[in-house]
Amino acid sequence: MDGRASAAVGARVSEVRIRPTIAVCGEALVDLVSTGDQTFEARLGGGPFNVAVTVGRLGSPVGFCSRISTDPFGERLIAALTASGVDLGLVQRGPEPTTLAVTGIDSDGSARYTFYADGTADRFVTDPGSLPESLVAVSFGTLSLVFEPGASAYADLLRRSHDEGRLIILDPNIRPAVFPDDYRRRFVDLLPAVDVLKVSDDDVHWLGQGLDGTTPAQWLEGGATAIVTTHGADGLSVQTSRLHVQVPGLRVPVSDTIGAGDTVHGALLHWFADHGLLGPASVAALDGGQWQDALEFAAHAAAVTVSRPGADPPWASELTGD
Repeated sequence: MDGRASAAVGARVSEVRIRPTIAVCGEALVDLVSTGDQTFEARLGGGPFNVAVTVGRLGSPVGFCSRISTDPFGERLIAALTASGVDLGLVQRGPEPTTLAVTGIDSDGSARYTFYADGTADRFVTDPGSLPESLVAVSFGTLSLVFEPGASAYADLLRRSHDEGRLIILDPNIRPAVFPDDYRRRFVDLLPAVDVLKVSDDDVHWLGQGLDGTTPAQWLEGGATAIVTTHGADGLSVQTSRLHVQVPGLRVPVSDTIGAGDTVHGALLHWFADHGLLGPASVAALDGGQWQDALEFAAHAAAVTVSRPGADPPWASELTGD
């Protein structure tokens, strides 16, 4: 999320006024985006950070569970979360530096990443202990489930939250440059505790490679209740054991695709919450019409994000016109 954008909207949300019902767990980092003239612009990001910002901006009570640096980038991340209405009760702070992602933008608006994450704050997150009873859904994903020792803490929290009856959403958000081959096995081991798996076409391709490669059909057999797949400009689809629904993407001028999948993830969480369906049994019972409504809402939200630079998800008013 662009720092200028967060400053402009900061006055719109002062603080979360009720206890969060959704927790988003994982890294917050800074994207250094090439401007094409041998300079870089620092933009706030990280998959889980973007998801939390999306949920907060759309109006659902959400908290962020992570470890964020006390350096200047970390202070910007904290300010941006607060400006978007995200509760910080589960945020840990530390003196380690903020993770950096050097980002290049291809001609079609897609992003390429190189990560600088050795010794950074988010990978040293510790188990937060018992989560507040108000939290009924917990989200995980991206680098936080790869970089140790934090990855093990998040994986333990994911399984424990599932055992406690909370809705679990996972987005592996594969980054081939840093994801080790054994992540495919670790990913499969998590599936029995996952209700909604959100992936991209690229994720499906990478996870299907090698000796430990698996397919979406195997993920459903392995325990996932629903698989939501993003297909770029071609839209979104969901697959469960009993249905398949696909909706087209919205055709808009694309600035870049940074944060598009994260916006889909956050928009789905908000849609579930807004319709009183934020629970494992409720999501498992969704029919085709409900999934179509949810996917169309997420596609609309993502179209706003890709129309402007960086991960800058929409506010509720931008989707409703209010």
